[in-house]
Amino acid sequence: MSVDLKAHAVRLRDLHHGEEMLVLPNAWDAASAKVVAAAGYPAVATSSAATAAQLGLPDGEGAPWPEMFAAAGRIARAVTVPVTMDAEAGYGLRPRELVDQLLEIGVVGCNLEDTDHRAGGLVDAGRQAEYLAAVRSAADDAGIPIVVNARIDVFLAGAGLAEAVRRGRQYLAAGADCVYPIGIADERDIAAFVTEVPGPVNANTRPDGLGLAELRKLGVARVSYGPRFYRRALADLEAALRQERAV
Repeated sequence: MSVDLKAHAVRLRDLHHGEEMLVLPNAWDAASAKVVAAAGYPAVATSSAATAAQLGLPDGEGAPWPEMFAAAGRIARAVTVPVTMDAEAGYGLRPRELVDQLLEIGVVGCNLEDTDHRAGGLVDAGRQAEYLAAVRSAADDAGIPIVVNARIDVFLAGAGLAEAVRRGRQYLAAGADCVYPIGIADERDIAAFVTEVPGPVNANTRPDGLGLAELRKLGVARVSYGPRFYRRALADLEAALRQERAV
């Protein structure tokens, strides 16, 4: 199993540096993950918001971490492509414990965000960089190059581009494989961030924002959808049920 996990981790890391932009429609359970993989996507990412919602719990570490890991494990067992988990802020787990839990369920990547869900606001950038470095060290010790996507929440917190760039550089230097300034939407901000941060950048696509073609031209390496498809599925279900009731 370790050999397979290592191959998956290397494959996932390579996908961040290929000629093609890595597009990740986020899954929330085994069934949705199978649909993503069957559609030809080379990896599956989870959405913490969608996973927590289908458990009947709120995002932002509102669900117990064993439940979230169990859901990600079911996803990893359901597909043959690499799986990366939205691990929120790490659930208070120590770096080695986090890495051990990821590998135990067959997951070879994780998102780690710099929001402090207990105290509120953002985690100090230096403290977050230390945590990322410790996760990288634990993965190295395990012999599996887990892909760490460091989410930068400054736009959600009302801060600006300069702080996002500062954190992005610091997190990459600490050992992150990719940086994710969630909430960045302005084309000029994305272009500046990609130019000023020396590593793969994750961005979002959404109906009212830039599409895949525009993000590709800006040099974005990875694109996430978050809970978008989960919410669309629920909206479709609601519309279908209303139509059935109207007959």
